[in-house]
Amino acid sequence: MMLQDLSAFEIGLEANAANFVPLSPVSFLTRAASAFPDKVAVIDGERRFTYTQLYDRCVRLASGLAALGVTRLDTVAIIASNIPELIEAFYGVPMLGAVLNPLNTRLDAANIAFSLNHGQAKVLIVDREYAALVTAALENVDHEMTVIDIEAPLGANAPAGALRYEDVLASADPEFEWPGIPDEWQSLCLLYTSGTTGDPKGVVYSHRGAYLSALGNGFSFGLTFDSVYLWTLPMFHCCGWSYPWAVVAAGGTQVCLRKVEPATIFRLIAEHKVTHLCGAPIVLNMLAHAPKEQRVAFDHKVTIATGGAAPPSSVFRSMEAIGFRVTHLYGATETYGPATSCVFQPEWNGLPAEERFARMARQGVAYPMVEAVMVADPETMQPVPRDGERVGEIMVRSNTVMKGYLKNEAATAKTLVEGWCLSGDLAVWHPDGAIEIKDRSKDIIISGGENISSLEVEEVLTQHPSIMMAAVVARPDPTWGETPCAFLELKPGVDAPQDAEMIAFCRARMARFKVPKTLIYGSLPKTSTGKIQKFVLRERAGAL
Repeated sequence: MMLQDLSAFEIGLEANAANFVPLSPVSFLTRAASAFPDKVAVIDGERRFTYTQLYDRCVRLASGLAALGVTRLDTVAIIASNIPELIEAFYGVPMLGAVLNPLNTRLDAANIAFSLNHGQAKVLIVDREYAALVTAALENVDHEMTVIDIEAPLGANAPAGALRYEDVLASADPEFEWPGIPDEWQSLCLLYTSGTTGDPKGVVYSHRGAYLSALGNGFSFGLTFDSVYLWTLPMFHCCGWSYPWAVVAAGGTQVCLRKVEPATIFRLIAEHKVTHLCGAPIVLNMLAHAPKEQRVAFDHKVTIATGGAAPPSSVFRSMEAIGFRVTHLYGATETYGPATSCVFQPEWNGLPAEERFARMARQGVAYPMVEAVMVADPETMQPVPRDGERVGEIMVRSNTVMKGYLKNEAATAKTLVEGWCLSGDLAVWHPDGAIEIKDRSKDIIISGGENISSLEVEEVLTQHPSIMMAAVVARPDPTWGETPCAFLELKPGVDAPQDAEMIAFCRARMARFKVPKTLIYGSLPKTSTGKIQKFVLRERAGAL
């Protein structure tokens, strides 16, 4: 009887075009263009595009690419700053069912060539600012490829033989009936991780994952029709954390920005009433320590989301003082960017400032649209106790986990294990469900048998009034095995304190075995997305 009853819910209730449409973020633009045709969608200096104009340009891009022979699952690469043409690629390319490959603008020619070869890009769209870089990379590309040049205010001549972007759009069919996708699991984007050793890995996203990731970001970040989003996060990084799609889903406005400069950011916030922006902790540091002459007053609260290592408490304090509300996120390229967020609890307002900032710096709880996050023993795959003490590895299960690494089944199998995506990040799980990163597994310092969290030491170091940024790595030691070595970047115009002063400062705030034995001052090496390159610092420490 039970089986017969259940079958009634299947017979005659099949999926059809009326009740089942493959999820794709492209639908956000079709809806916005229909619902808000005259709303300003994109601002870039003096340029303005309404949602009608944005949709028209994306359709023309799809038509132009189709005329060049791009079809389903062909790769279209693009290297550009945060400009409207890059936003257009996030829609025009998937309209064809092709795969978008946003390239890291700060890679060298060899890595650009590797990405183009590995992904077998059929078309490369180039912002003229990177013309010289691309010209060098093309010397090592092993297949035929059409190059399209974006005429932009900056840069040199276009690569030889390149088509002009605006010519491609002008000659395209504005009534082009783009095919879309038959399957929401179809590949949408290809993103290369900036690995520290070996060749980069190509992370593949699906239409379904991108759709859900965008909604999760928009919901968590509080995007609405009135939101104005400033592009301080590189769009090539995890597809800009899905915000090229999320802002459009909300019907908001995107403000483009070529270079992350505090003076420009403050001016644009005030001029356009920017409500939201994102960036690595380095962006927060730049804003928090910007000279007064670079700041422009604004009279509204700005929400800023940051990922990577948690900003030190001093940055939270400084950002609040100048009108920003900081939300801390955690994720990776493999999880479409953010997978957790530190959801602010009202009762935290009653805590002492330092304790409140410590809570805000946690990586938090699973994002909307993320099925589950756990901290577990990677050997047994069993969750660690929620005691805030036991260390395990962060693992994620979600529709917003990558499909896998392109042409690299071995690496995929090492990352997607027993239904979980392994992060390589070590954390504790607090009783309230929030996770807190203690370190990358390779960054834990083991000194005399004691585990030292580099993040904990860095937090103390950045509390010193002279220190803007700190990175702590292990230095080989004949007695202790390893000892903490601190690389310190000073605030502008500040002299380095004496070593004795810094050591005394640390001893007053942490166990003696955690205090750095070596202090080195200077600019810290950073990745293209602003993360500190600890592998470089480990090499330096090992050579001391």
